[in-house]
Amino acid sequence: MDETVRYTYRLRPGATAQATLLAEWGHCRWLWNEAVHQYKTGRKPTFGKLSKLLTEARAHSSWLRDGSQVAQQQTLRTYAPALQHSFKVKGRGWPRAKRLKNALPSLEYTTRGFSIRDQRLRLPGGITVPVVWSRELPSDPSSVRVYQDSLGHWYASFVVRREAVPAPEVEGAIGVGWGVATTATTTDPVYDLPHHGHRKRCSAELAKMQRRMARRRRSKGAPPSNGYLRAKPQAAKIAKKAARQNTHHARAWAKKIVDNHALIAVEDFKPTFLTKSRMARKAADAAIGAAKRKLVDRGRRAGRKVVLVPPAHTTMTCSQCGTRAKHRLGPGVRVFRCDTCGHTACRDRNAARTILATAERGRVGADDVRHAITSFRKVGRVRSEPEIPRLPAVGKR
Repeated sequence: MDETVRYTYRLRPGATAQATLLAEWGHCRWLWNEAVHQYKTGRKPTFGKLSKLLTEARAHSSWLRDGSQVAQQQTLRTYAPALQHSFKVKGRGWPRAKRLKNALPSLEYTTRGFSIRDQRLRLPGGITVPVVWSRELPSDPSSVRVYQDSLGHWYASFVVRREAVPAPEVEGAIGVGWGVATTATTTDPVYDLPHHGHRKRCSAELAKMQRRMARRRRSKGAPPSNGYLRAKPQAAKIAKKAARQNTHHARAWAKKIVDNHALIAVEDFKPTFLTKSRMARKAADAAIGAAKRKLVDRGRRAGRKVVLVPPAHTTMTCSQCGTRAKHRLGPGVRVFRCDTCGHTACRDRNAARTILATAERGRVGADDVRHAITSFRKVGRVRSEPEIPRLPAVGKR
């Protein structure tokens, strides 16, 4: 059985190739902003309508004709899913416009728009870019995305198909809860993900570079100085290093859990509210969202049963008898004590066991379904989100 994956490689474009890529990005960004304008005026553009507008625009504009038609069509093709996703995100009525100073270049090409010859990536417009081949491609790529990161480095992400390696047969189950002091607390202490604090260790050096940027920043409207342009990538490099360290530890931790458990109950925790609290800096250092995505994605690819459990009342519920506490536990209370059965455990450990018990009681009929947590004693009807199929009610056992 084959699976579709992405293989990413570093690019080494020269000055001419980089200028051509940036010019191509200018065409695609203009088309995206024009599609946003079409939607704001109430025209509700579809991919077919946008394609006709692209044909007319290329016929009357030599500047747009200089760019690759494949990349421009892929930009408009990407706009439709982004428009559908914007309706699901609260507070966003349409995709946002891509401004020059905020949006990083990202170009997509299908097989009609690129080729690989002599170990080099050839793109429309006579662009030939050397590729750092860190590993062999398992098959011929069907598409490629060429993008630039915050450090100014260019990458090529190829979509290929490879033979799926079956995961080992295991029978274990684990519950995962998220926190700030410990990034991930599980039912088994061996699989906990500690808070490494990579951003905290480099905060002093990062603050030094940011102060250097602040001193060299010119007034609004004036071109940036050479000293500011040198200090900006240095600050971005420090922040990027900490982010890559968090990603590495999250991948290794997710692989360890997926290889040893068949059922993974994950707390469906959204750490966005922590940005407005006193724990914002430490929560950002923990990178809870990145660790959660790595665990869920790896579990799905391995064929494990991944259950997303909402975090409501998991801290207040006893993992032994299922009794819910009458009062909410404050952040300073780190030990959970049940008044009914007398069970005493670590607050986060008890929540992880409650999450696992919720998934094991058979309230889920499909993988990765966000279901409503109910009392262990009174199992009611399962509520689901509008885009998720509704599950039948589960009776008592």
